[in-house]
Amino acid sequence: MIRTTHRRSARLAAAAVASLLVFAACGGEDDEPSGNDSSDASASDTAEPGGEETSDAAPAPTGDGTLVFGSLLPETGSLAFLGPPEFAGVDLAVKEINDAGGVLGNPVEHVRGDSGDADSGIAPAESTKLIEAGSDVIVGAASSGVSMTVVNQIMDAGVVMYSPANTSTDFDTGAFAEPDLYFRTAPSDILQGAVMANLLVQDGRTNVTIMARQDAYGETLAQQIQENLEAQGAAVSATVFYGENAQSFDSQVAEVADAGGDALVLVGFEETATIVPQLITAGAGPKDIPTYFVDGNTADYSSASDPNLPEGTLTGVKGTIPGADTGGEFQDRLLEIDPELTSFAYAAESYDAVITSALAAIAAGDDSGEAIAAALVDVTREGTKCTTFQECADLLESGEDIDYDGASGPIELGETGSPTAASIGIYEYAADGTNSPVEFIAGEI
Repeated sequence: MIRTTHRRSARLAAAAVASLLVFAACGGEDDEPSGNDSSDASASDTAEPGGEETSDAAPAPTGDGTLVFGSLLPETGSLAFLGPPEFAGVDLAVKEINDAGGVLGNPVEHVRGDSGDADSGIAPAESTKLIEAGSDVIVGAASSGVSMTVVNQIMDAGVVMYSPANTSTDFDTGAFAEPDLYFRTAPSDILQGAVMANLLVQDGRTNVTIMARQDAYGETLAQQIQENLEAQGAAVSATVFYGENAQSFDSQVAEVADAGGDALVLVGFEETATIVPQLITAGAGPKDIPTYFVDGNTADYSSASDPNLPEGTLTGVKGTIPGADTGGEFQDRLLEIDPELTSFAYAAESYDAVITSALAAIAAGDDSGEAIAAALVDVTREGTKCTTFQECADLLESGEDIDYDGASGPIELGETGSPTAASIGIYEYAADGTNSPVEFIAGEI
């Protein structure tokens, strides 16, 4: 099925109880950093013995002169289908940075690591490998749950952790509510939850069943979808959680079938290919109940990729994936890096994590993780607009403040290191088990 891709703009306002998708501006600008007061200035200006006044020099760089990117992305595990486009995004950005002359006079380097998933538990050891390899920025992990297992380890080493795919709202609350070394180019599930709820309401769904993984990702996204549905007058017939390590889904599938919903949102990972046939057997499959996926399971389910879902099984199923319409030109560049790519999910977010980190290093004049973290927000907002590494680097070299708009969208990082503006794509499955974009919705959080 070929669909015409178009854009529709919407803005997201966070209410006290529920996050609503609205069509109006929201939020405010971050406070500008305060300047030194007169006492600071008088203390910093000193007279040398010769009578000349000098001011304190900028802090000495603490980096080693070579910007090193580690990638902690899924080569194995339940999100392995996201690995190829994410790695390709990193590799493309590294190539283009080096083709443009590198950063601070030196080529940038890339060291690969496998994040696995929460079950494999390999992320801490892989993070140690990347840190010991001299990584200044680690791009990853894809899974919010995996990131939670290593974020303190990475930040304690003075390394930036920059995820292209973490969507949990936890990364903007509690200990993460203050600026630190954690950043992401993917928007929080506040936005995806609102877009999904809005899609369901537009499709006329008024009594929705949610089936979700019982982990940080599944619980958070299910909550956001439910809150936004209820805020728009729709009901949730049941929210059914299953264990992330479950060997059987029989009882949960039966509960979904008995819930009587007029739509089903399945929030999962690779186990989706096992759950859907069981739903079909129980009379609650996609042909019985309109079904919706999210970013964790909107994958390629063609017969070559997954024989458990024969042709026609997913026809008409819709899914949401954070990310802008990257267009053919960017995808062509990715295919030069990896000609076997069949999905481009989070490739742009991975690319932009590398590009913005490199620009922050140039802006700071230092490739250390702490220096990059201090400059990252500023290179994504309130400056001269630019869209390529070369263009932005040239502006920085000439003393300009920049506002990078990337392949994944406007980015606009906030004080917590998360995007305050982003896009969500709505995808639809054809009979062959592949999906294609139908619409992209721009939103602000």
